[in-house]
Amino acid sequence: MNISEKDSTLLLNQNIKDNVFLQSNASNVTSTPKQPFFIGVAGGTASGKTSVCNKINTNFRDQHVVLINQDSFYYSLKDNMVQKVNEYNFDHPDAFDTELMLSSMEKLKLGQAVTIPNYDFNRHKRTEPGCQVNPADIIVFEGILVLHDSRVRDLLNMKIFVDEDSDVRLTRRIQRLAIERGRNIQNVLDQYSRFVKLSFEEFVLPTKKYADIIIPGGGDNEVAIDLIVQNIRMKLGQHDLCKIYPNIFVMLSTFQIKGMHTLIRDVRTTKHDFVFYSDRLIRLVVEHGLGHLPFTEKQVKTPTGSVYPGVIFCSRLCGVSVIRSGESMENALRACCKGIKIGKILIHGQGTNGRQLIYEKLPKDIASRHVLLLDPVLATGNSAVKAISLLVKKGVPESNIIFLNLIAAPQGIHAVCKRFPMLKLVTSEIDASLNENSRVIPGLGEFGDRYFATDDD
Repeated sequence: MNISEKDSTLLLNQNIKDNVFLQSNASNVTSTPKQPFFIGVAGGTASGKTSVCNKINTNFRDQHVVLINQDSFYYSLKDNMVQKVNEYNFDHPDAFDTELMLSSMEKLKLGQAVTIPNYDFNRHKRTEPGCQVNPADIIVFEGILVLHDSRVRDLLNMKIFVDEDSDVRLTRRIQRLAIERGRNIQNVLDQYSRFVKLSFEEFVLPTKKYADIIIPGGGDNEVAIDLIVQNIRMKLGQHDLCKIYPNIFVMLSTFQIKGMHTLIRDVRTTKHDFVFYSDRLIRLVVEHGLGHLPFTEKQVKTPTGSVYPGVIFCSRLCGVSVIRSGESMENALRACCKGIKIGKILIHGQGTNGRQLIYEKLPKDIASRHVLLLDPVLATGNSAVKAISLLVKKGVPESNIIFLNLIAAPQGIHAVCKRFPMLKLVTSEIDASLNENSRVIPGLGEFGDRYFATDDD
């Protein structure tokens, strides 16, 4: 999305990954090192990426921030290549040691120090010693192709693309290379026309679609940068589980959401009010979950004759409700997705922790669909694991499943996200724990009984 300096709000793509990074021992939260918040800043040459990074750094003086430039990972050129350096394309993905950059990111994620190469732009070789980088609160990776490799993108908490007019970028590039660094201006122009421009169109510009945030005007867009800083501060304060699992998406808590949670959790709330406010919350969770579906860009013509650059979402969907509390979420899904097919799964408790599949009725072509799995309360996670395992057995790719809850207990999150790291779990709140009876605390009681008025009271 584009952010105008005249805008007073920043619309953030819901594909921003809320404080990612999966730990190898996810069940022991207290012993895991603090996870860095990784930000990737991409864009064309001289688009203002470094200015954006520096302003982010300036706004986080109270945090340990490290800036790592993708240029540090250029391969060293052999002597015969240095002699023909004007024939070398420094803007091609193959010019970078992406494997080393990926390895460095993974080590930093695990709380380990890494050595980043020093690259001499005059000799076009790495020099010793490298620069040691220790884990930090915020680590910013900046470079033209930071968003090019999917493995690198998967490690980023926030992906930013700095967009700037091509003429402005060329002017800045001439200023930087020809005037400041003493390069021959004709060589700068030749390199731009032969390599830089073509590589931008082929490799850099296509990564714009992966960005969570697009900043037009580069480092001069103060409004956008201020709002990005606010969003980063919000993400840094999220639940610890969001820092462990990249596939948890917790809705931003507002007074409206908090108020509705207060009402449905209150033991004195009437059945009518419980259903009314549960339905409102469920609708919000469903809409939030739909925001994680894949989309393609589409331009449409408006009644004014103008062209609107929009998107269309994946149309092959189906819902699957875990009987019976999951059925409370079906109406909200139907209201959001006209004519959607909805399957059913019934799972019965067996012993202390066992679960037995009693009944399933799923669309025959479910393997080719994105599935929204519906269950308002995630407690131990045993039933959820059973249901998800059935979907995977039916051929549904794990990454095509979005699990929707109203509330989730940490134990259930561990059970589901550790077993199915590619699944997306969307919830409105993460509760404290489970009690000795495996009920969510503080929780809201037996949801199905309260919603369908089948409790004893």
